[in-house]
Amino acid sequence: MAAPPTPGQPRLLRLINDRTALDLLLELGPLSRVQICDLTGLSKPTASRLLARLEEAGLVRAVGTSSGGPGRNAVLYAVHGPAAHVAAVNVTRLRITAQIADLTGAVLAEANLPIRSSDHRAPASLVQHALTTAGDSCGVPLNQLHSVTLSVPGAYDVDEDRVTLVEGLLGWGAPGALVAVRAALAPATVLVENDVNLAAVAERRHGVGGSTDSFAVLWVSTGLGLAIDLGGRLHRGATGGAGEIGYMQLLSEAPDRPPIRFQDMVGAPAVRALARKHGIPGRSAPQIVEKACATIDTASEAFLDELASRLASGLAVITSVLDPHLIVLSGDTCAAGGQTLARRVQRALRRVSKLRPALMVSGVHGNPALVGALELSLHHTRDALFRATAAEPVGNVR
Repeated sequence: MAAPPTPGQPRLLRLINDRTALDLLLELGPLSRVQICDLTGLSKPTASRLLARLEEAGLVRAVGTSSGGPGRNAVLYAVHGPAAHVAAVNVTRLRITAQIADLTGAVLAEANLPIRSSDHRAPASLVQHALTTAGDSCGVPLNQLHSVTLSVPGAYDVDEDRVTLVEGLLGWGAPGALVAVRAALAPATVLVENDVNLAAVAERRHGVGGSTDSFAVLWVSTGLGLAIDLGGRLHRGATGGAGEIGYMQLLSEAPDRPPIRFQDMVGAPAVRALARKHGIPGRSAPQIVEKACATIDTASEAFLDELASRLASGLAVITSVLDPHLIVLSGDTCAAGGQTLARRVQRALRRVSKLRPALMVSGVHGNPALVGALELSLHHTRDALFRATAAEPVGNVR
């Protein structure tokens, strides 16, 4: 005989059923009760109660009726976007970008503001200003944001609630900086994550990492970073510093010279210096790489081969430790090089490593760190609202 149900089982079943139905509505768009039954295996009475519960909570609403089939038209239900609003903020040395989206993930507004070297505003003030600017353009004030994810170019130490290993961002590493940010954005929940880790979140959800068990994202831009996805979970390390490969030291070819950092080999200043060595003009690393890939001449070929060799020397160390199925090349330098650079890096890696991970260019459109930050905010808010709805058969949720 089966064991008697425990008091927690009805709530758990509601949570599972509600989350399954809401995920289907988010993925597929408006569905009828019958379609939800067909897709989930739920009975019609259970689906009816589920929809009534979600509609009462304000998470789902009727958006029309189906047509074209025999019999009565069926009511179509969809997730109610204005039920909650979330935000993502990407912070770099030069600018701060804020996006606001509704519960469906539809982006309502974006603010892209420069950060000048003379700007001494505290992080809380910068973030608040960016979100207020975005909110003003779509009618969503700060106090209506359910969650905000901050993307930062440094390590986030959860135990200390502090950003570390951050260079060039005034005030972000100071004790209490994030406490002030949370106070400025209250009552929203504020999440903090490394920008390259968020790029991996975006890659898993929208890019080329969705169909592989494990992968790493190599981020090459002004700075460097590595994100490690193990079966859909990020490996952050004890203090959030996993993947700070810019500090990784590599042996110099000359025995009388000290080791050099990976950052000093392929960071933006190094790419510009390498271009000057080969007589290739350009003001920014992405511009230089893009031009070299589009030009077929001896100088461009030599430049790209040397850049690929430098990237491969770092990847050889990374693959010997992680042995991932896939390495995703991301960041504006790699994006500018596209498949042309990726193929050269693949060949160079085979010369220096016996491991053979696949190499692919990022499949995420837009700013991967910002896309990942928005995904994290959406996941947190949806989880919180869906759990609150499942906890009570009816009733409004925030």
